[in-house]
Amino acid sequence: MAISQEFAPPFKLIAPFFILGGLFYLVASFFVFGFSLEDISHFSPKTIAFVHLFLLGFVMMTIFGAMAQLVPVVLEVGHFGVELFYAIWPLLLIGTLLMVFGFLYSPALLPYGGVVVLIAMMIFVMEIFMTISKVEKLTLVMSSVLIANIFLFFGIIVGLLMALSYAGTLSLDIPSLLKSHIYLVIGGYINVTIMGLSIVLVPMFTLSHSFSLKPLSIAIYMMSIGVVSVVLSTLFHSDILANIGYFLALVSQFSYIYIIYIIYKTRPRKDNDVYAISLMFAFFSLIMALVSGVAYFAFQNEALLLVALWLLFFGFFGFMITGHIYKIIPFLVWFERFSPLVGKQKVPMLVDMVPYRSSQAQLIFSAVGVLLVAFALLFGVESLLGAGASFLVVGAFAFFRSMLYMINFK
Repeated sequence: MAISQEFAPPFKLIAPFFILGGLFYLVASFFVFGFSLEDISHFSPKTIAFVHLFLLGFVMMTIFGAMAQLVPVVLEVGHFGVELFYAIWPLLLIGTLLMVFGFLYSPALLPYGGVVVLIAMMIFVMEIFMTISKVEKLTLVMSSVLIANIFLFFGIIVGLLMALSYAGTLSLDIPSLLKSHIYLVIGGYINVTIMGLSIVLVPMFTLSHSFSLKPLSIAIYMMSIGVVSVVLSTLFHSDILANIGYFLALVSQFSYIYIIYIIYKTRPRKDNDVYAISLMFAFFSLIMALVSGVAYFAFQNEALLLVALWLLFFGFFGFMITGHIYKIIPFLVWFERFSPLVGKQKVPMLVDMVPYRSSQAQLIFSAVGVLLVAFALLFGVESLLGAGASFLVVGAFAFFRSMLYMINFK
């Protein structure tokens, strides 16, 4: 795939997304301290607040920043309205905080937070759609971006309806809407986006090439059909459609894992740096999350569902994003700050811009924290939950320090 920096937006546009994402990652780690095992349920307000803090504040904020950079670079066209991104991060920040405080303290805030998040995401979706419309022929990767943003559009509409219902403005079936919201946003947007972006970034950073994209195509279309099937199941109250959707989503994830395995197996760059190890832990977490999810459907034990979601969020999403940050930020900073100096004076290599000690600390402490919390949820051990939270906070501090170091590298 052709990668050109000619159309890349300035780093000052993207930096706030990464900095805020890192801050929310830190806050989410602290948030785990506030839980006791009795509080944790996928319907409790505290759990819902935590999920929105993590997904909107960390995952979405960081993905939006990465997309601002990567979409025009891959498409080789300029953004339709790059200045719009200066409005997206403040709106997403305000909307996320309103929703988190709404779930925790005052449901009346939820419609306001939902509307602000809706505006931020609609600006993002429309800008991406208009940028994509400038291209005559879409690749598989850009098709995944288009599909993902369609799911995001419907996901945030459902989310706003849920916020209005939660606040008492509307009377709707929240459990049914919740299932659609989860699959549209997590399966349809976040998962499909990660599939599309990582199939560009992983080969670029590992120097892999000459692999078939067929498993990726299967993964994206199976996930897409699965999401649509689950959404339709909530409309028609059909368990058959829901089970078809769950199965297709499972097939999708294993097809995606397979293509990443092929890329890693054939990579010429064999060194296991913080990026490579982060991805290994991310995919280990994804596999364990899938196993736990299947076990939940077999045994109907809520602890297994909580473990699956925890490993998916903090294990897979967390390490996929933090691992890529160690590559993306040095690359962007080097291109903007040091590439004009090539041939005129000595310039740093990308590896010199990654702080070794704090990146290793983040990797170790965060991984141990993820595993301890997973064991706490699975076996119901309260002390492990606190210990896991402690490790997560140390890891998140190390990550935020590493991020600031890389952004300010001179």
